[in-house]
Order: sequence, then structure tokens, then C-alpha cells
Amino acid sequence: MESGKQLTGTLAIAVFTAVLGSLQYGYSLGVINAPQKVIEKHYGRSLGVWSERAAVLSENSTEEDESSEAGHHPTVIMYWSLSVSIFSIGGMLSSFLVGFVGDLRGRVKGMLMVNVLAVAAGLLMGLCRMWKPHFMVIAGRAVMGFYCGLTSGLVPMYVGEISPKAYRGALGTLHQLAIVTGILISQVIGLDFILGNDDMWPLLLGLSGAPAILQSFLLPLCPESPRYLYILLGKEQEARKSLLRLKGAYDPTPDLEEMKREKDEADREPRVSILSLIRSSVYRQQLVVALMMHLSQQFSGINAIFYYSTDIFARAGVAQPVYATIGVGVINTIFTLVSVALVDKAGRRTLTLVGLGGMCLCAVAMTVGLKFQSEFLWMSYVSMSAIFLFVSFFEIGPGPIPWFIVAELFSQGPRPAAIALAGCCNWTSNFIIGMTFPYIQDYLGCYVFALFAVLLLCFTVFTYLRVPETKGKSFEEIAAVFQKGRKKLNPDDSTELQQLKTSTDA
Repeated sequence: MESGKQLTGTLAIAVFTAVLGSLQYGYSLGVINAPQKVIEKHYGRSLGVWSERAAVLSENSTEEDESSEAGHHPTVIMYWSLSVSIFSIGGMLSSFLVGFVGDLRGRVKGMLMVNVLAVAAGLLMGLCRMWKPHFMVIAGRAVMGFYCGLTSGLVPMYVGEISPKAYRGALGTLHQLAIVTGILISQVIGLDFILGNDDMWPLLLGLSGAPAILQSFLLPLCPESPRYLYILLGKEQEARKSLLRLKGAYDPTPDLEEMKREKDEADREPRVSILSLIRSSVYRQQLVVALMMHLSQQFSGINAIFYYSTDIFARAGVAQPVYATIGVGVINTIFTLVSVALVDKAGRRTLTLVGLGGMCLCAVAMTVGLKFQSEFLWMSYVSMSAIFLFVSFFEIGPGPIPWFIVAELFSQGPRPAAIALAGCCNWTSNFIIGMTFPYIQDYLGCYVFALFAVLLLCFTVFTYLRVPETKGKSFEEIAAVFQKGRKKLNPDDSTELQQLKTSTDA
């Protein structure tokens, strides 16, 4: 049996268990949107917006009237905005701790430890009616964001380290598949006739912590990362046992020899801190590529699509635009599956180029459609079609690939710090887009997607010029690609590596 190409039941359980954290991340991203009006109404009641007006409200006032009035109250708007944005702030803060948590007791125990945060967050939101809903929900969202910042780094790190080389791309893409599946689930069960209503919305939010409970039962069944055991702890026999559990009956010697070479390299380039990684020119090429991949994901305009799609569908005459938005979620999931099937055949670089280039053309089509839809009815359908194609191209490459390619670009020494920086870049970009898009939209109007078209063109050119293909390459071979180019630019890198080692030892 050929080394490193086995897909076993244990590997499947380990990957499935890990990406439950990604499912929870996706669910938490999407769950807050559907019940917005209902939550705003309860905020209004809790804050006393309505108690002051009780005497003047007519008996014929409907729940919709109350919800609409509460949603326009400045205090309610402030608390609602904080409920949404605090999630990203929590993720930004915790993303710096990914390397520390992953190395403290290992990848598996790290994921197990942080599940306490997810369960606590779910309880805070699920029981929010027991005290002041706005405080409980904001606290729960903050804790959940902190959890998701950790899991969005730990999951790709663990999956990347346990995956056979031949399937590393497909298994790495499952992180994004779980995220979009979580978003879709939250959109569906957030419909008002399921859980997104006046009685059930706390349960809807509280279910954010449910995957963590299932994951906590399954994680003890998962082998620890053999790369962590061998390269960081020096436990060769335990790494051998882990490899045999993950890949079945095969000769693990080639994998162990590769790890030994990487360990020797890691001994020469010791654990690199985040600050050292930023300052060092040795890893600058990899770091620029990693950060640009994450910037291209967030500044592609994909989040703007989700903010804007309901309005476009409404203008196009769709009677229930919420269902069209769910349709976008379905497309999201389907084309992530396409990426799973293609990423180890077509390659990371190729799919990213196709995705970014296709999104650029779709952004141009959306701009034209939005500009002329008032004059030509059929232009609304151009905008709708462009939205679906935009999402499809995103999930083919720019959506899933940045999450796992960072683990491929860096060797064991700087990998945790690089994943932490990339995660922070992703969360910060997400927060910036979420906070600024409404203002950009007001300023640019129908030309809002022209801005994203320009950015996408720049990201496409950068990917073509600077991003290497990592398909089918070992971590050692990928590092050699950058080392070759780096030596041409700076033949004295060995001196800097030694300085890094000295400063770390000190």
C-alpha cells in the first residue's frame, strides 16, 4: 500500500470531529440575521423603550408595529449593532492565541479546552430571558466570537497536519464546507415559522453551542497530530502510533523521515513568535502570500453580497427575498463541494485564479445590472444571476483555500504564529467590511461593486505573480520553493535564522 494515500475510518472521524467547530463558526456567523426584528423588539422592551409609551399605545398596535418602532430607537440600534460586531471583535482578539492554545497541550486537547467557551456562550444566549436580553446576548456573542477566533485557526491546523498529502487539499476544504453549511442551517431554522419567532429565538441563538457538546464527546476518540507529537515533543513512538491509527496498516517510515527532516529544520529555526515573524525577512514572502490570500477572501465583496442580496432580490420583484437569500446559501454549499472535489486535481493556485477572475467579471456585471435595472426590467435578472455566479466562483477557490494554505506555506516552527496572524487579518478585514460597507454603499450607490471589481483584479494579478502551487507537495518541498527565491534576494538569511534562534533561546 502506497505511503500517505490512505483514507481510513479513524481519519474520517478525526476530520469530521474537528470541522464541527467550523460548523459552529458558520452557524454563529449567520444566526443573528434572520431574527433581527424579533430581537430588536425584545431589546426595546428590556430597555424600557415601550414602558414609557404604554399609555399612548393603542390596543390595535400590532407586533410588527412594535418591532418596527423599536428597531428605529437609537438605543436599540446601538445595542443591536454591538450584538453583531462584538462577535468579530472577540475573534480578532483570540486569533492571536491560536498558536499558544494549539501548542499548550496539543491540537486535540486545545479544541477540547476551548469548547467550554462555546457551551458558556450558548447558555448565555439561550437563557437571555432570565435577565436583560441585550446584555446576555452581547456577552454570549462576545464569548462565542472569542471561541470562533480560536477554532478557525485550530481546525485548519489540525486537519492540515493529519491529512495524507494526496488528500490534504480536499480535507482542508471541509473547514469552509462546514462553515457554509452552518450558515445555511442557521438561515433555514431561523425562518419565523421554525425558530426565528417571538417565542423560540433564544433557543435559536442558544443552539450555537450545540456542536461543541457533540465535539467534546468525539474528540477523545481522535488521534493527536503526529507532526505535533514528533516535531514539537520529540515523541517518535507516539507519532508512529498516531500515524498507524490515522492511515491504517502501512509503513510509516517515509512519513517519519520527512518529519525528522522538518524537526531538524525546526531545531535550526526554533519556535517563531508573532513579533519575530513580522520582523523577519526570512519568512516575509510566505507571510505576504498568506495575508494577501485572506485579504482577498474578505475584500472580495462576498460579505457585501450577503448584506445586499435581499435588497437586489426585492427590487427584482421576488415576493419572498429571504428565500432567495437562502438560495444563495445553497449555492454556497454546493460549490464548496465542487471545490472539495477539484482542489487536489486542479490545484490551489489554479482554483484561486479562476475564482478571483470570475468574481471580478461578476462584480462588473452586477454594477451594470444595478445601474440600468430601473430602465430595463431584465437587468434585475442580470444582477440576480451575477450574485449566484459570484458566490459560486468564491466557493471554488477564494473561500476555502486561504484557510488551509497557510498551514502548507510554513514549516512547523513559524506555522502557529503564521496561522494566528492570518486569522487576525481575516477577522479584522471581516469587521472592517461589516462596519464600513453601509457607508460605502451610500456613497457609491450602484457603483459599489465597481470598487470590488478593481480590488479583485488586483488580487488576481497578485495570485498569478506571487502564489506558488502547493498541490501534491510536502511541507519540505513547499518551503524549498520560497527558500530558492529568497536566497536570490538575500544570501545572508542563515545569519538571520541564527539571530532568531539566539533571541528565542534567550
